[in-house]
Amino acid sequence: MKTVLAMVLAALAFSAFGGEVTLKFSNVTSQSAIDGGVVFKEVAERESGGSLKINLFDKNQLGDDRVVIEGTIFGDIDIAVSSTSPMATIWADLYIFDSPYLFLTTEEAYAGMDGPVGKAILGNMAGKGLKGLAFWENGFRNFTNNKVAVKLPPDVKGMKIRTMENEVHLAAWRALGANPTPMAFTELFTALQQGTVDGEENPLGIIDSNKFYEVQKYLSMTQHVYTPYILVMNNDKYESLSASQKAAIEKAAAESTKFQRNRSQELEKETLVKVEKTGVVTMLSEADKQVWQNAIKDAKIFDLVKKKMEHPSYIDDILKK
Repeated sequence: MKTVLAMVLAALAFSAFGGEVTLKFSNVTSQSAIDGGVVFKEVAERESGGSLKINLFDKNQLGDDRVVIEGTIFGDIDIAVSSTSPMATIWADLYIFDSPYLFLTTEEAYAGMDGPVGKAILGNMAGKGLKGLAFWENGFRNFTNNKVAVKLPPDVKGMKIRTMENEVHLAAWRALGANPTPMAFTELFTALQQGTVDGEENPLGIIDSNKFYEVQKYLSMTQHVYTPYILVMNNDKYESLSASQKAAIEKAAAESTKFQRNRSQELEKETLVKVEKTGVVTMLSEADKQVWQNAIKDAKIFDLVKKKMEHPSYIDDILKK
């Protein structure tokens, strides 16, 4: 009788959360995000009383960022992680994260993403078919080269720098006196090795995983652009869940975000130690980065970004904090 009663109670508890729902979760290649996805799965399944089942697909198994986001909008994928940059053509306000020196510290970036501006951007996604859940950390972009230990804007004058094909990034480097050169990422290591370009800029994880430190003498922690990952869910799927399941998703998003950001910081420190063994690492103070930010303001780069956004006031809201 006790066994039967326990089964009945378990069934009643399960039904309180709603019927069983299986969700397909597409994730990116970075280790911190992969680890964050595991935490999301554990929390969502536990908090939903087992009524949610999360199937993880890591390392872009379901396609690149753009393909995955489109798949999530159409409902082929339920939950997805993507860098914000490829999504900016769909949600213009995400261009805000292409702005150089919008944030001078990690703490500023977290405050911006978790504050009114970040919440507004996530909230506005419902109109495009997505439930914005959270911003995870992709990280600051930093600068490597073979000429000089870069610390202030004049140091990059005349340098040929490989950049992404990004209007804002190109305009910013030109304004600083550099010669930005868009190039396929697959060609970059050889170009650095042969001196076709003097330097490049990427998050530490990319610099490490591609061993750019083997062909670059100087790494400068310029932290010039902060790029987040964004965690989203198909909005119709989210709305179809029971109240308890929605609460489980929200808690999973919050707990995985905290974990993923901490994990990202741990991995970045490990990478920095590795790079320091092979070359010269230059750290920038907040005062140094303020000089870079002022140069970006003087060059009207923030104005360029505002013209691309639906809510240009978001930049002013961030900068005045």
